[in-house]
Amino acid sequence: MTTVELFNESEKITNSNLEFTQKQLSNLSDIQLTWKPSDSTWSIHEIIAHLNEYAAFYHPAFTKKISLTRYRNPRINFISSPLGKSAWKSMQLGQLKNIKRKFNAARNFNPIFNKDLIKGDDIQIFKRFQQELLTILESAKSVNIQRAKVPTSISKFVRLRLGDAFLFVIYHNQRHIQQAMNLMSHRAFPTK
Repeated sequence: MTTVELFNESEKITNSNLEFTQKQLSNLSDIQLTWKPSDSTWSIHEIIAHLNEYAAFYHPAFTKKISLTRYRNPRINFISSPLGKSAWKSMQLGQLKNIKRKFNAARNFNPIFNKDLIKGDDIQIFKRFQQELLTILESAKSVNIQRAKVPTSISKFVRLRLGDAFLFVIYHNQRHIQQAMNLMSHRAFPTK
């Protein structure tokens, strides 16, 4: 893919997530935000808290790498590493907007185990993070996103190319926004 295509896809998904959050999630009641069909699933509030924790990890890593990298010449084409492509492909939704593979979140990123992830104003925080991500993407256009690498949330020793890390985070966000949409369309979802 070209670098322009990567940024266009990333910005399109992020803008879509932001629009959905502003139009749909911001208007939900506390009952709707905390509702879940079973104890083993996440509520919308928990989904957003999970995404916020990922943003709190990745956004500073992105910003630091963009400001400190010595790779200042953007490339026309972006080539994923095998590890990077595997990571973001595993997060990508299917053609029918379905979640192809399920994963268990690490305990420190899982709001069922880590109740401290839920802050109360998680929807507002998420909107700010999505706006921040758009700013980060814009600033990354001036660096080589194939040569610059960032640590992952799994281990600081496992590093992804900046472009792969962007796609991983963007598709991860999209995947969980789709999860929130699925909850809202559940037949038992509260009307108020």
